[in-house]
Amino acid sequence: MNSYLKEIADFSGGQKQITFNIARHTFDTTVTLLNGIPIESLSKMLGHTNIQTTTLR
Repeated sequence: MNSYLKEIADFSGGQKQITFNIARHTFDTTVTLLNGIPIESLSKMLGHTNIQTTTLR
């Protein structure tokens, strides 16, 4: 997965290293929370059994 993300970053001319963790965090914040998805739903989507794990991000 990280090698594909690196290819995308190289193709787009991005200077920042992109990893799966960064992509996942971006999904968490920009796609879900900033669009009004409740943190409880996000926690379930991420497979967290404890909501505290989700709020540590």
